[in-house]
Amino acid sequence: MTAPAKARLPLRPALVFDACNAGVVLRAVLFVQAVVATAAMFMADSPLHWLEGMAALTGASLPGTLLWLVAACLLKHRLQRLPARGQYMAGVLLGAVAGLYACAMLQLSGSESPPWLACATTGALLAALLVAALVLRARGLAPADTQARLAELQSRIRPHFLFNTLNSAIALVRAEPAKAEALLEDLSDLFRYALAEPHSTTTLAEEIELAQRYLAIEQVRFGDRLQVQWQLDASVHHALLPPLLLQPLVENAIRHGVEPSARGGKLQVRTLRRGQQAEVRITNTLATGTADAGTRGHGMALANVRARLSLLHDLQAGFSARSLQGHFVVRVTLPLAQPARAAPPTTKHHAHPDR
Repeated sequence: MTAPAKARLPLRPALVFDACNAGVVLRAVLFVQAVVATAAMFMADSPLHWLEGMAALTGASLPGTLLWLVAACLLKHRLQRLPARGQYMAGVLLGAVAGLYACAMLQLSGSESPPWLACATTGALLAALLVAALVLRARGLAPADTQARLAELQSRIRPHFLFNTLNSAIALVRAEPAKAEALLEDLSDLFRYALAEPHSTTTLAEEIELAQRYLAIEQVRFGDRLQVQWQLDASVHHALLPPLLLQPLVENAIRHGVEPSARGGKLQVRTLRRGQQAEVRITNTLATGTADAGTRGHGMALANVRARLSLLHDLQAGFSARSLQGHFVVRVTLPLAQPARAAPPTTKHHAHPDR
């Protein structure tokens, strides 16, 4: 009998722009510097004068940019309570304040009468452009989640998967009714998860639990041909990631690593902490002579995972996949946020004895 599904914690409203993201900080600084470099060209009659003008403008614009980023990051949770229009306006107003701060830096550097109005207007315009770019990025996350959810639902109702699962349950009804009931409950939980209300993030703990339920179904189908090993560090299971991300990787490991081999194969799922990051490794054996095919077979799922991780965590997340000495290894790194109240997933006794 599987454990009942845990209630999902309520999710906060979407944040239009997140200035705490390392990728956002880098792009904002480079964008403002590009504008500064272009503006300095209008005031220079030689390359040397251009460099001097850019250095002077950078000395004012860079502190202003950092002020905007720091203020937006510190006010992140307060901004999150505002409607989308209020978040836009707050970002622009912060840009105007940052522009005035840049003017103050110009005055400190020796400028007698800095253009205060021009600085405030420029800061507001640059902030508006930054917020607009971040809004487009945030909107891009929703189609990716929707597409992944639809793809996952399609994979769950694939005729051969459903046929094999129901056949396994029928075969167990008389001999092992409790095991058949657990199998059908796991299948029901997978459907329930795929049909749940859309949400942009989930925890690593919930993704592990979903993968465990999927592997419990496949364990009945493959029997001793499937050997599963879990090495889980519960201290990183509060890390956030896009929903329905881990299970497709596990499913591809089964389809392209275990299923093609007459002898079956091994699958290892490992989570561990590396500094302020959580690392997830999924390793599966490859059938003899199928290393290249295994890599190609993982392509669609891997491209989807890479894109969704980039949308959610930008440069703070990492992803790699490669064949190595008869194994296919997928490595995902996630930034560690403050721990949530959700408990780590419970280990279910029916998945596999090698746990």
